[in-house]
Amino acid sequence: MTIKDLLVHIDEAPHSDARLDAAIGLAQAHDAHLIGVHAITRPHIPNYIWTQIGEEMLRSLVAQDAERERRSEAAFQERVRRAGIRGEWRSADSDPLSALNLNARYADLAVVGQRDPSGEDASDDPAIPDHLILSLGRPVLVVPFAGAYDTIGQHILVAWDASRLAARAVNDALPLLVHAKTVSVLAVNPHGGTDGDGQIPSADICLHLARHGVKAEAEHLFADDMDVGDILLDHAAETGADLIVSGAYGHARWRELVLGGVTRHLLQHMTVPVLLSH
Repeated sequence: MTIKDLLVHIDEAPHSDARLDAAIGLAQAHDAHLIGVHAITRPHIPNYIWTQIGEEMLRSLVAQDAERERRSEAAFQERVRRAGIRGEWRSADSDPLSALNLNARYADLAVVGQRDPSGEDASDDPAIPDHLILSLGRPVLVVPFAGAYDTIGQHILVAWDASRLAARAVNDALPLLVHAKTVSVLAVNPHGGTDGDGQIPSADICLHLARHGVKAEAEHLFADDMDVGDILLDHAAETGADLIVSGAYGHARWRELVLGGVTRHLLQHMTVPVLLSH
């Protein structure tokens, strides 16, 4: 399994450049085709307001959108050219979630940005990344809003709980796992039994990965007094992981939003890129 094409969301957010750097790095590492998607979201303005604004103002707004689009595309094409990779630009006159759902289903991986928890960046779409993860049907790589991540996937931490979602995430991440220098598979508070982790937590999935040429180390931790999301982030920091792989939304999304959950915690507090699959 290889990554043949990946998509990156381009917008006017301050961290969009770092997100593009991450996507370019992945495209170079996997000799993949890079697709840049930029959505122009038109504000919903009632007809009676449009009539008061006037045609000249309307033309000005359209021209401003076109100029932003032109600058974004030119910057993308130049970065792709300098990186020596294959790439293409796609623009959409729609909301970002619809544009990404339409285009990313024809790519192996979608790269998007973490929503700034401070809420200061008005260009961030609240539907990205969590709604996208649930609706896309493809793995979604979320890049933190702060920091630079030119190299992703050298040291990977896999969050494993023997669930369907964890198995899906591992399978989706195989192209990255095969190329990684080190892979750690961490089970937090594992339990045995036929619906659990088996006699040795994480051992079975590591054996499966070994058949794919992945040298993965099985680990497990017991810490009932700590949030699983915190444990994963702390372990990633301690081991120098540059990517976390995890299944997404094991419970209903509304439950996670109200009561909390690992996915929500990672999306809010991530310190390294996280690949999520649902």
